[in-house]
Amino acid sequence: MSSTIRKLIEDHCAGSESSRESEATMIQLPRFNSLRQIRRAGRPRLTIAEMYCGPGGIALGAALSTIKYQGKQYSYRHSWATDYDRDTCSTYSLNILKDQSDSRVLCADIRTLNLGSLPSVDGFLYGFPCNDFSNVGETRGLEGKFGPLYRYGVEYIRQANPLFLFAENVSGLSGANSGAAFKQILSELAHAGDYGYTLTTHLFKFEDYGIPQARHRYIIIGFRRDLGLKFEVPRPSFVTRTCKEAIEHPPIPTSAKNHELTKQSQIVIDRLRHIGPGENAWTAQLPKNLRLNVQGAQLSQIYKRLDPKRPSYTVTGSGGGGTHVYHWSEPRALTNRERARLQTFPDDFEFVGSKESVRKQIGMAVPPAAAKVILTAILKTFAGVPYTSVTPSNGFLND
Repeated sequence: MSSTIRKLIEDHCAGSESSRESEATMIQLPRFNSLRQIRRAGRPRLTIAEMYCGPGGIALGAALSTIKYQGKQYSYRHSWATDYDRDTCSTYSLNILKDQSDSRVLCADIRTLNLGSLPSVDGFLYGFPCNDFSNVGETRGLEGKFGPLYRYGVEYIRQANPLFLFAENVSGLSGANSGAAFKQILSELAHAGDYGYTLTTHLFKFEDYGIPQARHRYIIIGFRRDLGLKFEVPRPSFVTRTCKEAIEHPPIPTSAKNHELTKQSQIVIDRLRHIGPGENAWTAQLPKNLRLNVQGAQLSQIYKRLDPKRPSYTVTGSGGGGTHVYHWSEPRALTNRERARLQTFPDDFEFVGSKESVRKQIGMAVPPAAAKVILTAILKTFAGVPYTSVTPSNGFLND
């Protein structure tokens, strides 16, 4: 890594041991107090902040979101972000904050931060930890280690009263604790702060929006009630983009970062040669010596090949052997750059860390192209621009 890049990361990414100092040096950027103030501004730039920011999927979507209406340009400006993983923070700093000297990433456990020291912003974004809500895990919900961490976002909202909030989590959120966790989280968000929030909750199927991946996520958008706004779910394009198109068109440059091949063992190569496109270790007709000796649950993504005629199945950041996402014809796992293509990260978005660290970052991220659709719709709502919408899957929460 060059000295210039290293210095850039060090300037923006505070380690846990110096998080207090970084909190104290963060800058309070100008923010809006009302809808009227936004619409009267010559060039409205809404300040945003992220908690549990990940490598920058939502942030990149925000950076790419801009609209022009009645001679004005509406956009976003990053203020601060937090995450506990050093590689993740470095990736965020390197790609998102490279040209923003007044923005910071606090690399620390959220439980150690003084939330009252974090600058107020117009929009608060957070994909609160999904480990205890995921269908792949034990679905412990609010009784798990990570489930209760959403409350730190609620506490920040209570103190800062942002104009809008954007929360994201896995589809399993609605079933955790027999549905009680979802209701509790929605209620706390709806009543947070001095004004409360009008919430719109929708289970987005990102493949319906042209994302080359079947990825389903709950997105909760809330507008502060005194604004008199509510979020409408943008109508999907229903344009299907296949995984093959995403990976091959255009070809990935040979100079692209994070494009190293994973060395496959001979048994994995032999196994993949018996697995057809769209098949996995359980549905393929494997010779006895290549079958998996696994008792209990048989996850459908184990040694599953992509179907080149369809969007990818969900790219994940967790799991061991057999879960790395496999090429439709070549007997190998995808490279991290190919996985990043499925997540709609551009080729010049460089992930920092080991191969396994990068794989985790990519799998945990929100596809920037999906975030852009939603964040652009938020700008349109503030500007008063009409757009085609659909009925939200979970309706509006106003009580």
